[in-house]
Amino acid sequence: MEKRQFGWTRREVAAIGQGTWYDHGSDRAQAIDALRRGLDAGMTHIDTAEMYLSGVAEKWVGEAIAGRRDDVFLVSKVLPENASRKKTIVACEKSLARLATDRLDCYLLHWRGRHPLAETLAAFEQLVREGKILSWGVSNFDVDDLEETWAIDGAGRPACNQVLYHLEERAIEHAVIPWCERREVAVVAYSPFGHGQFPDPRTAGGRLLEQIASGYGATPRQVALRFLLRRASTFAIPKASTLTHVVENAGAGDFQLSETDAAGIDAAFPLGPRPRSLPML
Repeated sequence: MEKRQFGWTRREVAAIGQGTWYDHGSDRAQAIDALRRGLDAGMTHIDTAEMYLSGVAEKWVGEAIAGRRDDVFLVSKVLPENASRKKTIVACEKSLARLATDRLDCYLLHWRGRHPLAETLAAFEQLVREGKILSWGVSNFDVDDLEETWAIDGAGRPACNQVLYHLEERAIEHAVIPWCERREVAVVAYSPFGHGQFPDPRTAGGRLLEQIASGYGATPRQVALRFLLRRASTFAIPKASTLTHVVENAGAGDFQLSETDAAGIDAAFPLGPRPRSLPML
């Protein structure tokens, strides 16, 4: 699996990781098996959050990485309603307990809420000093949010911005990615296949993905992932839900798209105008 530097941290992190947004009714054993298979395939970047299954997803991740914690770049997120100075500390400690670990590699604010950003960042910096998190980041932040984060006195720098990014939703290419690249902030794509929006093979875009995939001995989803990863600053965390999907996701780390093929995908799935607000799920 390809690894690349995770923003200013200089940590070498798997370009393709594993997301854990499980649905209620998900099978625990299947989820844990899928995560472990992903680890075996080199997808050691695991993303979770206190919100997912109300903390249950974190417990499953903890089980999956038991005995392998040092191999994993582990990320979790605090909900906006818990993002006050005091509650952020408490939320992080609860996440650590559910994950059965003593530290997170990166801890994110899931999205902006009512608590002042300065309070959340002060808590993040305290957690860094205490060794409970090694870095912190943000999620669903547009450029104005990022600028505000950057300007807060006493705060360090976000290691990453986790944002919605897939072939049909490329809004972050307008300003978010350029902003992050100038400041060595990693960009992490969630829902990289869309939320039930992956191109149908009967459409022109779907047929193009099939055609390009055949030239690499790959699948259309693998080609889509490679397109999103064409910049060195980007990472992707497709959901690790089944063994079949995990194996397919990992296979996207084995090839690079040619400039011609990337240009063809760019034309088939145009960027479109910059939206007034950053899309998110």
